[in-house]
Amino acid sequence: MIMQNIIAIITARGGSKRIPKKNIKDFFGRPMLSYAISACKDSGIFSEIMVSTDSEEIAEVANNSGARVPFMRSPKTADDFASTFDVLEEVINNYKKEGQEFDHLCCVYPCVPFLSGKTLQNAYAQLAESGSDALQPVCKFPVPVEWAMKIENGILVPNDRKAQLIRSQDLTPKYFDVGMFYMIKTAIMLKEKSLTPPKTMAYIMDEREVQDIDTIDDWLMAEIKYKLIKGL
Repeated sequence: MIMQNIIAIITARGGSKRIPKKNIKDFFGRPMLSYAISACKDSGIFSEIMVSTDSEEIAEVANNSGARVPFMRSPKTADDFASTFDVLEEVINNYKKEGQEFDHLCCVYPCVPFLSGKTLQNAYAQLAESGSDALQPVCKFPVPVEWAMKIENGILVPNDRKAQLIRSQDLTPKYFDVGMFYMIKTAIMLKEKSLTPPKTMAYIMDEREVQDIDTIDDWLMAEIKYKLIKGL
């Protein structure tokens, strides 16, 4: 069911510090990375699914899970200062050298056990129908950000005292980036040097499908949510 010439690029650098080997750590009997690969495969929209990594161990897991690792990440894009754009640009340029070009790309982060093929499929369909240049998945803040508080000299004070008096139904909902994937026209990304150019549309996700996994506490929360969703 491949729609166009689209590449999925899963960015999985080695050397996670807060959760050692996070990208391939076992999550309910499978390496974490395999969930991202499965979602991409199940979507049926990609002509190429690859993993960009600097780790031979991650590359082996990627290959065993059904993704390609046609080349390893360079030292320049494997350090702590490289941006996601830098990584994607390198991947696209390497494919160009091999005579392959892609109309769209989808950057998928490696720790997304709640991402489904259906979500990726629906997101691409919405992007194609919208005429936008890119798509970013977001989730609504559970409470108005205008009601934010701050602490000054040990005292809790409103960030904006007037805004705290406004009813929630009178405030425009605000959204945050869920950090799971990005879809974009390849030429636009290279031109704008950004994954979120001016014509980026929102793909609103259910908060049950969203979970940052940056710390051990995040990981434990992801396990709890996964058990509830899967009925384990």
